[in-house]
Amino acid sequence: MAKNWTLVRRQGALRARANIIQAIRLFFIHQGYVEVETPHRIPAPAPEAHIDAVPSGSWFLHTSPELCMKRLLAAGYEKIFQICRCWREGERGSQHTPEFTLLEWYRANSDYLGLMEECEALIQRVASTLGLKETLRYRDQTIDLSRPWERLSVDDAFQRYAQIPMKRALVEHCFDEIMAEKIEPRLGRSKPAFLYDYPAERAALARLKEGDPTHAERFELYIGGLELANAFSELIDPEEQRNRFLSEQAYRRSLSKPSSPLPEKFLTELKTMPPAAGIALGVDRLVMVMLDAHIIDDVVAFTPEEL
Repeated sequence: MAKNWTLVRRQGALRARANIIQAIRLFFIHQGYVEVETPHRIPAPAPEAHIDAVPSGSWFLHTSPELCMKRLLAAGYEKIFQICRCWREGERGSQHTPEFTLLEWYRANSDYLGLMEECEALIQRVASTLGLKETLRYRDQTIDLSRPWERLSVDDAFQRYAQIPMKRALVEHCFDEIMAEKIEPRLGRSKPAFLYDYPAERAALARLKEGDPTHAERFELYIGGLELANAFSELIDPEEQRNRFLSEQAYRRSLSKPSSPLPEKFLTELKTMPPAAGIALGVDRLVMVMLDAHIIDDVVAFTPEEL
């Protein structure tokens, strides 16, 4: 029987991927983090308007380990990380697969600014492991990894790249379209970029800025126009979090999308969670950037179509 030559061609990428994952794990161990494993199958995911969980019987495959990891923070764990498989219904494209690998880490008594510094150190460590030092090539761009990286507020990004104020984009319901078409492809082209201080309307699970409730302490990391990570100073007010979940559920219903129960145990335990910061980083996409791969298919063992 003939070999599967597609798998043969991926051997170099998969070896490099293994090195990257080992480098990530060692980075967090050396920083004093505890590696945790939480269930992949849960009774109630966090309601999010544009993320659809995959049903598993009467439960769901998690779209992120976020809720369980925050419950660990609420129980007194201070620095935790996890590398795990996640699932999101219908996500397939050159940069997406419905099953993917996510790195998440959380720090008690920290905020999103501290996570920016850890992102810089982590990705520099990964690049060093691959012999890339302080530059890499991705999509015909030379990207300088030396610190500090660019920090650009969402307000300034709209002024620079969209020529329309962020508030007007929200009122005219074109915020997401402008982000995807005008702003994101232009971020991190010469140095990695942190896009930070999202409008409160896009706070997700982030807390609002003290003294400026119109903005949330949230950032996303971009390298070569590709989003790699999404981070928050965590919201720890259970009532506000419940209201946000209810709002997301209502919006999903307006889109005729299925709804799921609220994660009540998470909401109950949120009241004992300390101030903290957390981040989700796409491992598949990080491998794409490090290996200059143009599509996600080149850095995973199997695509859905090959199963």
